[in-house]
Amino acid sequence: MIRFFDMLFSALGLVIGSPVLLILTAIGYFDTGSPLFRQQRVGRHQKPFTLVKFRTMKPETASVASHLADASAITPFGNFLRRTKLDELPQLWNVLKGEMSLVGPRPCLYNQEELIQERQSRGVLDARPGITGLAQINDIDMSTPKLLAETDHKMLKSLTVGDYFRYIIQTVLGKGKGDRVRQQN
Repeated sequence: MIRFFDMLFSALGLVIGSPVLLILTAIGYFDTGSPLFRQQRVGRHQKPFTLVKFRTMKPETASVASHLADASAITPFGNFLRRTKLDELPQLWNVLKGEMSLVGPRPCLYNQEELIQERQSRGVLDARPGITGLAQINDIDMSTPKLLAETDHKMLKSLTVGDYFRYIIQTVLGKGKGDRVRQQN
């Protein structure tokens, strides 16, 4: 049932949101010259996939987890995208393709070995990664791998259709701050 909702809402989101996507893409060209950000992530059953987001950092920024990136790398437009969570919109394409779900554990990078091990030991990697979930609405990010894996496991173990909609609605209404970014020293 959740996969049906994922396909329906991602398709609707891409069609209805296409004017917004086009506007954000155009602004992104002026901001960084490269509005879309693509990165290999750990998918379901540890299968790699290419995550697509709007670029929020300068193109030359090192490819590291957000909590390890420096806040000075975020562009002013990127800051707006992160604050409003609009940087996540292109991931609807990943959801439509079946690589992701709207609700699930956030996909990590392959170099986040501790998080991968914690998730693997709890069966979290058997699920499709998601755009939002229990950890995201509770401000738990990848800087605390064990807590994140525990929270992901708890969510997956008890996920209902009601929870699915609750996490999406809470995210759209602004609950959760997203991944932390290291502040300048």
